[in-house]
This record gives sequence, structure tokens and C-alpha cells, in this order.
Amino acid sequence: MTRFSPQAQRLSAWAGAAVAALSLAGAVTAQATLPQQTLRAGMHLIRAEVASTPKTRETGLMFRERLGPNQGMLFIFDRPGIQCMWMRNTLIPLSVAFIADDGVIANIEDMEPKTETSHCAVQPVRYALEMEQGWFAKRGLKAGTRIDGIPGAR
Repeated sequence: MTRFSPQAQRLSAWAGAAVAALSLAGAVTAQATLPQQTLRAGMHLIRAEVASTPKTRETGLMFRERLGPNQGMLFIFDRPGIQCMWMRNTLIPLSVAFIADDGVIANIEDMEPKTETSHCAVQPVRYALEMEQGWFAKRGLKAGTRIDGIPGAR
């Protein structure tokens, strides 16, 4: 059995923590470079980061500790389908609006942090918009509301 001195153990622990911090910083930095799109729901403006590739959609809002006011993430899928979202490694509670090709919300689901419960669209959709939990309800936005400014929406 190999034994390490307390100094070597501390150095090893510090190095492991540094690697973990750099990995997390890399994930957050990669997310911070996503394109932004201004969306509108009635009189409400939304600053949405756009996740339109498999990698950016997979990462989503993981590891974020907060969102700014009226800030969210718009997921754009290649084609309409029954899209589902979950909250693995997501630290903040979110609401997701599933949005059809015409920009109209099909349904909204509230999601709890750090869970793997699937939350799915009730019909085929091409978009999903994640905001802080309760954001849509506080503004009276629900199924049937149109979200304007979505790239490619008809």
C-alpha cells in the first residue's frame, strides 16, 4: 500500500479541485458564447441565448446559478417533434414553454432542479424556451400565446 504525506495529499486535493473548477469554468464560458436573440411575448421582451446544435441543446442551462431578468434559453430543433426536457445538472428551477413552428406556445411545464424527470410537449414543436420558474405565469402567458422574434418561425 502506498502512503502519501499530508503535504502530498493536500497538493493532490488542490490539483483535483483546480481541474474541476477549470472544467466548470470551461462549460460556463462555452455557454456564454452562444448567440443571443431578442424575443417578444406581447409587451414582454426576452433576452434568449440560442441553443441550436446537438451539443448546445444537450448542455442547455446546466451549471448556471442564476438567470438575469427576462433572460432565458431558446432551444431550436431541426424539425418538429415531441420534444422533452429534463434538469440534470441544472441548478435553478425553470419553466419551459414548448413552441410550435408558428411561434405559438403549445404548453408550459415547471421543472425542478437536478432531476431527470421528462417534461414533454403535448404536440410536435420545433422550439422550447426556458425561463426562471414562474416567469410565464407571472406575466399571464399560457398555451396559445405567440412568441415573436424566433428565428425561422412562420
